[in-house]
Amino acid sequence: MKNATDTLPDDVDALKTIVHELLLSQASESVEKQKMVDRLSRLQTRIETLEEYLRLSRHQRFGASSEKSPDQIELFDDADSVVIETPAVIESTEDESRPDSDGSKKKPVRTRFPADFPRITKTYVLAGQDLVCDCGCQRVEIGEDTSEQLDLIPAQVRIVRHVRKKYACKACEGSVRIAERPESFLPKSNATEATLATVITHKYQDAIPLYRLSNILERLDIDVSRQTLSQWILKAAERLEPYADHLDATLTQGDLIQMDETAVQVLKDPKAPDKAPQSKSYMWVRRGGPPDKRVILFHYEPTRSGDVPIKLLHDYRGALMTDGYEGYNAVVRTNGLTHLCCMAHARRKFVEAQKAMPAKTKNGRIDMALSYFAKLYAVERDYTQASPENRFNGRQEKTVQVLAQFREWLDKTQREVVPKGKLGEAVAYTLKYWEKLTRFTENGAWPIDNNATENAIRPFVVGRKNWLFSNTGNGAVASSRLYSIIETAKANGHEPYHYLKWLFTTLPKTPESELEALMPWSVSVETVRGCA
Repeated sequence: MKNATDTLPDDVDALKTIVHELLLSQASESVEKQKMVDRLSRLQTRIETLEEYLRLSRHQRFGASSEKSPDQIELFDDADSVVIETPAVIESTEDESRPDSDGSKKKPVRTRFPADFPRITKTYVLAGQDLVCDCGCQRVEIGEDTSEQLDLIPAQVRIVRHVRKKYACKACEGSVRIAERPESFLPKSNATEATLATVITHKYQDAIPLYRLSNILERLDIDVSRQTLSQWILKAAERLEPYADHLDATLTQGDLIQMDETAVQVLKDPKAPDKAPQSKSYMWVRRGGPPDKRVILFHYEPTRSGDVPIKLLHDYRGALMTDGYEGYNAVVRTNGLTHLCCMAHARRKFVEAQKAMPAKTKNGRIDMALSYFAKLYAVERDYTQASPENRFNGRQEKTVQVLAQFREWLDKTQREVVPKGKLGEAVAYTLKYWEKLTRFTENGAWPIDNNATENAIRPFVVGRKNWLFSNTGNGAVASSRLYSIIETAKANGHEPYHYLKWLFTTLPKTPESELEALMPWSVSVETVRGCA
């Protein structure tokens, strides 16, 4: 029986050749094996990344939209988040689970109804045998127990008849004159100022589409078509153009403008005749003005181009806060603006990474990042009511230190995480905009985030979910103007319906040179509510 070595040659050079070939073969197999390992690693990373996107997509579609993280306070709300309503007046205004100072739970306390509401008093007394005590004596009144209920009455409808008396001279039977009727907001319309204010408030504040408003009126035996309601709104918006221009001029008087944009679908737009009806147009929002004149302006454009901010901020030279959208960079360069980015958007990236994690799985890195954001916002809460000077000092003392620690953590984490994973993307986004994200510490009057602007967009986003699209570009322009007036009124402490009714009543009697007197910051809430 021959051994395997018997077949080997005796020549040394031949043996060397065989050994060399074996070594080359093993090296080749090692390289192929390493390629296979690398490829499997890349595929595994790709699978994990796709699973993250899938979990996040499912969460965005089916999960809660709150950005509150476990064991953390809710720092902000996105425009598309669920709206948190104020508790009804008949509900408890206290947290029933919150213990009192002695450890016992507080009893529910109902909110009192406003004192100026009309009241109907119903008095209940004892009579007859109920007034006789068991001992035989007569009961006497010693006090009373009072409680109140809210009594809502359906909308009351009335018709205002305008009767203009005619006069003539009996002697000459000529010179006929007729009494002048006060100028109205829409002279040729059969809608009063109160009716217009009601329709516009329902559509732009309460997000009720016009076809639903038409149905509501029909239940009151009022036949007003959706087309008629639309015409009222278009004409009202056209009438308010000088007012909106005055708001625009006031906006740039402040030192900071906050901007954001959100999509809207417009079926037919003369400004973009070749644009497909299914494509996106955009509603741009600006928030600014002096500290005592808060202005919020909506502006419709069929595009998200960087030319839009240049047009809207053509003569502005202050600070600008935005998200990370690159379309704002052109106006920053052109106007020499100080550019700030929204810290809430950076935090949102980490929240998305957390939502993309498998269920009941914790990631220490994400929790660490969110804890840094919590510390930053804790400082902001401490100085909510402080002056800009005190807030600046507080940020320099506390915020700057937290930011330095956060930056060190970000640099270290970036080297350790998968770049294309959700956490890697969050870290990369924060580092990319770090200078703009942290610039708020340089001025106590600058906010840490753009949440105030996002909150102003919220009514539009809620309305968009109901009415889905605008039929024409003119309709979108009208909507932008009316949203601007309502949100500016709210930002200055006014209730939309009362302010619109007062504005529509007062505007016809006010020359354009005196429009400042009609601005929401120029008139008291009492004056507006007292409008007959």
